[in-house]
Amino acid sequence: MKNKNDVNLINEISVIIPCFNEQGGISAVIEDLKSILKQSSLKYEIVVVDDGSTDQTGDIARKAGATVIEHGVNRGYGAAIKSGVRLAKYDYICITDGDGTYPPKVIPNLVVAISDGADMSVGSRTGNKVKIPLIRRPAKFMITKIAESIAGVSIPDLNSGLRVFKRTHVNMFLGILPNGFSFTTTITLALLTNGFRIDYLPIDYETRVGDSKIRPISDTLNFVTLILRMALYFAPLKFFIPASFICILVAIAWALISRFALGQLADVTSTILVVLGIQIAVVGLLAEMINKRLPSSRQD
Repeated sequence: MKNKNDVNLINEISVIIPCFNEQGGISAVIEDLKSILKQSSLKYEIVVVDDGSTDQTGDIARKAGATVIEHGVNRGYGAAIKSGVRLAKYDYICITDGDGTYPPKVIPNLVVAISDGADMSVGSRTGNKVKIPLIRRPAKFMITKIAESIAGVSIPDLNSGLRVFKRTHVNMFLGILPNGFSFTTTITLALLTNGFRIDYLPIDYETRVGDSKIRPISDTLNFVTLILRMALYFAPLKFFIPASFICILVAIAWALISRFALGQLADVTSTILVVLGIQIAVVGLLAEMINKRLPSSRQD
């Protein structure tokens, strides 16, 4: 791995900070970013997207030297990132949060990972000091395991809010990237299931400044729904083939039970289930063929 000061391929970066009522932490985040980025010799801009805040987030960010994009109403985390990406000056994008949880000192190393060939680099919250609330950990674990089964690879941190990527990767999947917190989950799965390379760098994760915007129950349900949608969109066979096998196995089981326990073969029910299983498998195969013909897959 190169030294972080030897970034040759990337020398410009736009740092986008989506914010909603982050007046308590945004000034310190911007000052830390400016200090780190100046030392790295990267040409940079800091863009704060004030997503309908009702406090002084936008004014404080502007006074701290950031470019501020304002949403008249709260449109969501993903919508804020999209606005920042759309108006950013540079092709390479870094996203981070305005609550002081992510360490800006690792951003040059994330840039180096992109220079070394990664399509996206992610600050993985697996360092020595990680303060993720206990109430969020079970859902995070389950969602990650589901996502790993879809992608077929290990995912150290599915929805970290600190990452570096190229603008074209957002534009490539813009039609399916949501406006809510699941933006990072979606772009992770979108890239992994289309053959892109994601590198993970372990980072510490501090206690946030201010109140969390996460709603544990509703956001967890939204995440699970999103991952199921991603399975249908990016890895249809991993959804349809197991469902097909289940139908056929139930048909066989019911035929055996009806024959030996009830003394009469339930041929109609079993036949319907077998046909249903075959139809599900055929739909899965067709979905996989369509998926492979989409232009979003990486062409090396």
